[in-house]
Amino acid sequence: MTLTVESSRRNDPDLAACWSCKGPVARGSLFCATCKAVQPPSPLDHFARLGLPRRFDIKIPVLEQLYFGFQRQLHPDRFATAAPKAKQISQSQAVAFNEAYETLKDPLTRAAYLLALEGVKVEGEGAHTIADEELLMEQMERREALMEAADVPAVQALAQAAKTDADAALSALASSFASGDKDAAKRGYLRLKYLVKLGEEARARRARLSMAR
Repeated sequence: MTLTVESSRRNDPDLAACWSCKGPVARGSLFCATCKAVQPPSPLDHFARLGLPRRFDIKIPVLEQLYFGFQRQLHPDRFATAAPKAKQISQSQAVAFNEAYETLKDPLTRAAYLLALEGVKVEGEGAHTIADEELLMEQMERREALMEAADVPAVQALAQAAKTDADAALSALASSFASGDKDAAKRGYLRLKYLVKLGEEARARRARLSMAR
């Protein structure tokens, strides 16, 4: 007995029905293989949407190649004469890919997202409270030193130290994710976040001191 598309879809969670021709479409596909209609975004995580393994250590050139490849397929010029629904769906797809790319290209947002996928909360209520006393003391001491820095060379030295430590923290964070140590990954994320913020504050103070001279 021949199964209908709908019954096939129910029996196979990896299949959906095309909104246009009702034919079978593999979940995550951009276009229907039968009628070539663009398909709505599937409920995929950012890694799966871009065809990347779910891990922290990803190659940015590969990420960019995948992202821009998908975005070329969704360029508005390709849908200039398409039906309104197809245009709306293509825009929804473009937004989904853009969100995935923006999240994964930055180590901090990638780490927070990956931790969230693993059930580890690092954002939202209570996210700005530093429970690690060592990190809290380090933050207070460095911020105090930055506030007391009276000239550009002093601020530059603090900014360079923050960058050096941020690079080391990023490497340690990658190792924590690779080993599956969620607690260490969360601590590493918080430290890297603080160091990145400190670097931004140092650059802003350096600019103010330079203008005041």
